[in-house]
Amino acid sequence: MPRAALLSIHARVQNTRPDAWEDPSLVQLWGPRFSAYVVAAEDVALFSLGRLPDEGAGRRRAHDMAARLHAYLDGRTMTYSQAGHGMGEKPNQLRYAASTGTVLIRWEGARQPTIWTIPAPEIDAWNARLELARRYLHFFGPTTADAFSQWAGIKPPRGNAAFDALAESLTPVRTPTGDAWILADDEPAFRAAKRTGGPARLLPSGDTYFLLQGPDRELLVPDPTLRNLLWTSRVWPGAVLVGGEIAGTWRRAESKVAIESWRKLSPKEQAAVDAEARSLPIPGLRIPISVQWIP
Repeated sequence: MPRAALLSIHARVQNTRPDAWEDPSLVQLWGPRFSAYVVAAEDVALFSLGRLPDEGAGRRRAHDMAARLHAYLDGRTMTYSQAGHGMGEKPNQLRYAASTGTVLIRWEGARQPTIWTIPAPEIDAWNARLELARRYLHFFGPTTADAFSQWAGIKPPRGNAAFDALAESLTPVRTPTGDAWILADDEPAFRAAKRTGGPARLLPSGDTYFLLQGPDRELLVPDPTLRNLLWTSRVWPGAVLVGGEIAGTWRRAESKVAIESWRKLSPKEQAAVDAEARSLPIPGLRIPISVQWIP
């Protein structure tokens, strides 16, 4: 979500401001699994056309909905509820138009998202899907075609076709959870000495770092008990990253940040986590962030 994207940016970019998620270089759309995503404006086609259904009823529905929405809005911006009811459609049906690459939204997490249309991307759907698969392999690898399909919200045959087309640029690898793939260009990075990253980072719920499904989660958190604490059946907590490893979870309520560590942190590690929590660029807070440690 947009506010979570702000914290994802903060975990990776120094001096992130509370309004960073509104930077003109970023846009919002309904991406994989029809969730609201903040993406680079230049990558809209990848996260939209890359998910466009193949020839058939699904693609016709997407293009038909996009054309009707474009005609109805006629350059206007309004809430998706207003647009949907004005078109005689249930508002959620408008999300099917997102895979055409012509629909953008703005959602702050509380009120209804506003919606408008843009010109169609110049790239075709197949090449957009291949590049989306490359990005997925780069950020989530080692991984599989099935995992890519599930993440992108597309049918498995489409994910398999993308991996097959990329076969010459992939390297097979063996992991504790089975055979998988990485980009061949990424192999040197996998063989290089491990980088630990910053001393402490607080990743928000749904952050790309742990947005995993099925066996892939075991690669990040081998302990099944700890996995259940991070990937809960309800809203996921955030992940506490210490020295490049997930060492606990965190949640926030207004200016209060509650941190639950999975192991005993050293005084230096605890101080780093505490400082990171207090530095979160939360918009609209009237009092400084306070940190509560849960035993």
